[in-house]
Amino acid sequence: MTVEVHSLGCRLNLAESESLRGMLGEADDLVVINSCAVTAEAVRQTRQAIRRARKARPDARLLVTGCAAEVEREALAAMPEVDGLIANTAKLDPRAWNVPLATRAPDTRAHTRAFVQVQNGCDHACTFCIIPQGRGPSRSRTVAQVLDDVVRHLDAGVQEVILTGVDLTSWG
Repeated sequence: MTVEVHSLGCRLNLAESESLRGMLGEADDLVVINSCAVTAEAVRQTRQAIRRARKARPDARLLVTGCAAEVEREALAAMPEVDGLIANTAKLDPRAWNVPLATRAPDTRAHTRAFVQVQNGCDHACTFCIIPQGRGPSRSRTVAQVLDDVVRHLDAGVQEVILTGVDLTSWG
């Protein structure tokens, strides 16, 4: 069967999930939950998505990544449905997935809008926010990397590109 990626949470997760679909396109029978942990409800929805995915695809390899995979690492790893966790900081590195690297670009024909990651992480230490724990310190992509992504999406027929990140004011 194919790769299935479920994205929960923010636009940044949506952008990363599209990259994961392209990167993991050659994997055999794989389900990925790209999780969120910004609220207790988001963590509950992550657990629910894991259970649903396992029920729908009982023989697939089920891997969890995203912020909840960082913040709720022990609890998610203890779930019998989960086959493994991928660190949020490593989720766009093909070596972390132990799957053949796909050579095709993600299929964006079904979308008119694409989300392009320009920044990740946060350096603020807001007492109420869990994002720095889930995403780590602020990191920016270069203008050249962002432009390459924008051109790739436009060449694929996307009509609108949204630049996204955790703290866009710290980009660059």
